[in-house]
Amino acid sequence: MQKKIYVAGMFDDDTAKKVDAAVRSVSGVTNVAANAAKAQVLVDFNDGTSEESIDNAIKSAGVDVLN
Repeated sequence: MQKKIYVAGMFDDDTAKKVDAAVRSVSGVTNVAANAAKAQVLVDFNDGTSEESIDNAIKSAGVDVLN
């Protein structure tokens, strides 16, 4: 599955790298692309992966999930 997540607070590449690393640590996530310029995170994950756990990983990096 793939999910596009819009975020607030990811203003630079350093923050995008933190978000990327946090989301990659979630079990079942297969690919992540965090883009500060677009204020979005694209996540590929297995069917059994909780979308809530992905959102929580993003929040743990100091970024707010908008959708």
